[in-house]
Amino acid sequence: MVLVWGANFSVIKRAFEEVPPQPFNALRLVIASAVFLAAIEYAKRRARRGHVQSSILHTPHSLTRRDRIDLVWLGLVGHLGYQFFFVGGVALTSASNAALIVGATPAMLAVGSAVLGRERISLLHWIGAGVSGFGIYLVVGLGASFGGATLRGDLMVLASMLCWTTFTLGAVSLIKRHSPLYVTGMTMVFGGVPYVVMAIPQILKVQWLEVSAWTLWALVLSATLALNLAYIIWYVGVQRLGPARTSIYSNGVPVVAMIVAWLWLGEPLTVNKLAGAAAVLTGVLLTRLGRRILRPALR
Repeated sequence: MVLVWGANFSVIKRAFEEVPPQPFNALRLVIASAVFLAAIEYAKRRARRGHVQSSILHTPHSLTRRDRIDLVWLGLVGHLGYQFFFVGGVALTSASNAALIVGATPAMLAVGSAVLGRERISLLHWIGAGVSGFGIYLVVGLGASFGGATLRGDLMVLASMLCWTTFTLGAVSLIKRHSPLYVTGMTMVFGGVPYVVMAIPQILKVQWLEVSAWTLWALVLSATLALNLAYIIWYVGVQRLGPARTSIYSNGVPVVAMIVAWLWLGEPLTVNKLAGAAAVLTGVLLTRLGRRILRPALR
């Protein structure tokens, strides 16, 4: 997941040179939703035939009225809201500001999990989150400036992170009974449909016949890998590791993005960035140790 999302940064950065962010993102959601729906139907057919399947792909539990309501509002928050605010925010602020705000996600999820009683968060976990957060600051935060011309974009990126935190925590109960494939796919459909409707005017303005084959392939790969594959991995992690521990790995995304941008786009690799990468990885290790310390108390 970290490798895919990190590399995706450079992929879409190149693609945005030809296609504006919102139309590009809308078509990503169309492709990813279609793939999810096809995979869900395939898993259902295999289940009807008696094939044994992983709980990642299918579970036998029927949907309750509450489940249906949760799928709809989670789709609106986690896909419509998150995608709209994130893409719009990145377009209005600097990459450093956006990445620094995104680095607060693990802390948001840890606080949310603790408040809701979903997880006990150890002191070592908090220290690990802090070390990783400092690493994010070293990678992308030095020189970031808030307010002024970037204030609107900064607030939009912050809103997207609040949407993502709500989406992740809100789906915990669903993925205990239903497969990550089904929950991710159906919420993407419920959030993606209104997103695409909103983006239709911008989609129609794009001269698609003039778009290069590379950008079209980037669109497909970004949809199937960054949305289909990585989202499934994220929710398998939430299901089996808990949201707080899973989220700390997302701090590795800016590190991978930094390395890919250095190799592919020629962006400079500074001492601060290398030190930040080391701090992020140290923070992830500390959270793993903190999880092990907590286990005996939970028995």
